[in-house]
Amino acid sequence: MELSRQGEDRVEQDHALEECGCAPSPRERRALWPSLVNRRTALGLGVLAVVGVAALAGPLLPPAFAADYPSWDDVQAARASESAKAAEVQKIQGLIEGLTAEVSRTQAEAERTSAEFYQAQQDYFDAAQRADQLQQQADQQAAAAIDAANKAGRVAAQLYRNGGDDTSLELFFAGSAASADDLLARLGTMDQLIARNQAVYADAITARDSAQSLSDQAVVARDERDRLQQVAEQKMVAAQQAADAAQAALDEQQAHLVDLQAQLSALQDKTAQTIAGYEAGVEAARKAAEEAAAKAAAEAAAKAASAAGSGGGGRGGAVAGSGWARPSSGYQSSGYGPRTVQCGNGYCSSGYHYGVDLASGCGSAIYAAQSGTVVYAGRNGGYGNYIKLDHGGGIGTGYGHIQNGGILVRNGQWVNVGQVIAYEGNTGNSFGCHLHFETYVNGFPVNPINFMADRGISV
Repeated sequence: MELSRQGEDRVEQDHALEECGCAPSPRERRALWPSLVNRRTALGLGVLAVVGVAALAGPLLPPAFAADYPSWDDVQAARASESAKAAEVQKIQGLIEGLTAEVSRTQAEAERTSAEFYQAQQDYFDAAQRADQLQQQADQQAAAAIDAANKAGRVAAQLYRNGGDDTSLELFFAGSAASADDLLARLGTMDQLIARNQAVYADAITARDSAQSLSDQAVVARDERDRLQQVAEQKMVAAQQAADAAQAALDEQQAHLVDLQAQLSALQDKTAQTIAGYEAGVEAARKAAEEAAAKAAAEAAAKAASAAGSGGGGRGGAVAGSGWARPSSGYQSSGYGPRTVQCGNGYCSSGYHYGVDLASGCGSAIYAAQSGTVVYAGRNGGYGNYIKLDHGGGIGTGYGHIQNGGILVRNGQWVNVGQVIAYEGNTGNSFGCHLHFETYVNGFPVNPINFMADRGISV
């Protein structure tokens, strides 16, 4: 009974809102929550279905640009009057311009925030590496100080054994020059030992002071590293939100642009062509687009399967006994660590490579190296289109230079090991199609060649 009363109250509230004009009409509701299935998501769903993995998940996002779109009945009614027709034409033109402007605005914002995310991420990586280097140097100097102190102790013990009152008395009561020469030689050796011990002692003091200084610098560097990590995480969240808004705007445009353009043509047409003819044309175009998307999905799935079976660098997507999979079938085109800076296409490569590059060919499949949650999917400055997965326990992986339209997953989605998550491309600071693959431990990139080797996979 209580639930029934609550339902009746809600219906009465809805009626009241509609009467006051403050609630969205059914048409406005459709505009506010349109279907977000477009060519990109249709392609992704098609491929995922073919390769036998889970469909895309996650909540649908509200559009960035919502409006009251005209129906074909509205267009038909507007044709009865020149003034109504002119008003409807103006409205539709405004909607088309608004959709286009919103796509441009959100894409520009996504590009800006992605560049900030990329820079913040690289700053964090550099700071973390600097902190590690300082700590390693401090540890080396501390070990050198201990070694020098041990040497000084051994020299002091030798001096103690060779020196003392007995030696002095033997010098004074020597009965022959030969005996004195022998003793002077002994004293000379002692002097050398004393001088050497002083030098060793000085080395120990210098190493100890250096170790302390480097350790202090490492503490400061770690604090800066932690600060920059927080900045990078904040920039990642902002970039993901901007990427989602840009995709929502594009989805909104794709969902309505064909209809709006056809409706505009129908209003501006001076011939006797019927509205039904325009509607049929729109439906035919929609079916053709769906068929093209399905064909592209099938071709991409076939290419992914072929690459997995005959890749030049290894079988991408195949799950090893460790539960991890090779993220690409490509060969290693660039390793991890310091490298020669390469310039071209208006940018230069970094002097330190935080990942490994695997080249399999444009459009080749990229696989999840381990099961986990997508924590980023979108543009990332120099990485181009980029996906980051969180596998739990402080472990993560990153996938860069994905082709435009080649991201098949969403932020917040769970993916399975070996699942096709994207397609190889040449976006960002790249000199050819390849996958830039990174592995993270507590947010910091570690050598993926060693990391994957420890899990029985060669990259």
